[in-house]
Amino acid sequence: MTTSGISRRGALRMFGIGALGVAGVGALGACAPSPSNSGSSSNGGDTKSKDFDFTSWSLNEEAARPSIEKIIAAWEKAEKSKVRAVSYPYNEYLSQLTLKLGGGETTGAIHLDIAWLAAVAQMGKLADLGSVAPKGGYTDVALKSGVYDGKQYGLPWNTGSIGVIANSKLLEKAGIKKHPTTVEEFEDALRALKGLGGGVVPYAAATKVAQLKDIFPWMQTFGCTLMDGQKVTIGDDASVDAVTWYKKLHDARLIAADVDRFDARALFGQGKAAFYDDAVIGKGVTSAQSKDKTLADAMQPMQRPVLRSGDRPQALLWGGVIAIVNGKGQDAATQFALHTTSDLATTSEYFATRALPPSTTAGLADPKVAKDTFTTEWTEKITKTATGSPFWQFAQNAQIEEAVAKQVQAVLVGKSKPKDAMKKAGEEVAALIKR
Repeated sequence: MTTSGISRRGALRMFGIGALGVAGVGALGACAPSPSNSGSSSNGGDTKSKDFDFTSWSLNEEAARPSIEKIIAAWEKAEKSKVRAVSYPYNEYLSQLTLKLGGGETTGAIHLDIAWLAAVAQMGKLADLGSVAPKGGYTDVALKSGVYDGKQYGLPWNTGSIGVIANSKLLEKAGIKKHPTTVEEFEDALRALKGLGGGVVPYAAATKVAQLKDIFPWMQTFGCTLMDGQKVTIGDDASVDAVTWYKKLHDARLIAADVDRFDARALFGQGKAAFYDDAVIGKGVTSAQSKDKTLADAMQPMQRPVLRSGDRPQALLWGGVIAIVNGKGQDAATQFALHTTSDLATTSEYFATRALPPSTTAGLADPKVAKDTFTTEWTEKITKTATGSPFWQFAQNAQIEEAVAKQVQAVLVGKSKPKDAMKKAGEEVAALIKR
């Protein structure tokens, strides 16, 4: 496991922008949103200052910004401090944050996707929150989402997973009385749904490169560990079996070509898909864009089918944490992060406005959350057995996912055989993690 710090050049390479060269780097830096207090060092300043920055991509999103600004305003009033909000668009967030953090221009609290935690922690700028985390009352799964290399670098804000959502109305039309629990039962259900006709896509699975990382839980379902220690296992018989099965679904038109998350939500929202993969927020996002106002009631979280009865259902952990930068405002930012992620009234209101599940036991038990059957069932059926990707520990995670996705897509379109494609994917991933 890599534990050394990541240089500015390394950060650029991480996000595939190293080819810009020196001129490109300068241009990027010039275009980057710049906090007004730039110049403060993440390794210096008054750690006991009441004033600090809070950096979050959600502050850049119209739907999310008001609820976060409300949390900040309440904190400022109660603590008589000043919190400066900093944001970058989600798609640019990690690259911008890394550049600023590497240059000592980011302080205070930072919101991180859990998939990014390892890469940012490797920069050596984050505080160890191990003495603070026990005060939050977080669930075990949530707490682990903030751990990298044995240290608690993030306090879990929202914890969920990527799982399968089913349309109960379509299942009922196809005569399917219960959710399929094995791969064999799932395939039977897909064939029954295909029999409905009318352009129904039984399973709106990801088939575009941009979202084909969804193949990883299926590989794990078939028994591929993805990694064994430091050895990449993609290319083993289990991964080949998984991709061979995916290709079979594709050729039988039980899944469709050229589908990503947005396409899947659209198909599901139109009542043209019976299953698709999404995060727990998928219910709100997909039902909101559907003309069928009864769709939300028909949406059900479903455990990913297993290869054999008794196997552990596979799901990818999903969510966000708040990490703290060493230096100015560190102590106050830590208390802000603890309050934001674990104060019952704060997390319950945040759930009510954004449908993002809390990460604490008390938060999940709060009536505002507990009465939401979809969320509680999701937590019990899907998040309970969810795990992080073994590739998150590598700065090259995005390139790893793309390398595998391209090989899977080559199989789907008939340009490669599953065995050859997975062998090549495994070799490419092995080369990437050695960089």
